[in-house]
Amino acid sequence: MSESLDPAFIARRLVELRTEHRDLDVAIASLAGNLEADEIQLKRLKKRKLRIKDMITYYSDKLIPDEPA
Repeated sequence: MSESLDPAFIARRLVELRTEHRDLDVAIASLAGNLEADEIQLKRLKKRKLRIKDMITYYSDKLIPDEPA
């Protein structure tokens, strides 16, 4: 079984991604509340957060076993 399909690896990766997603929430909220915030940096953080959300969805789907059609 490859590492990318190992349920333990996926579970660890999901914890890492969810933690980073929450951290980005805090950073985005902090920057959004600052009138002098760098808009480009804010947009980059939001894009990163969306990519992480997609990765969370991808790995979560990997943990769900395929059902026969």
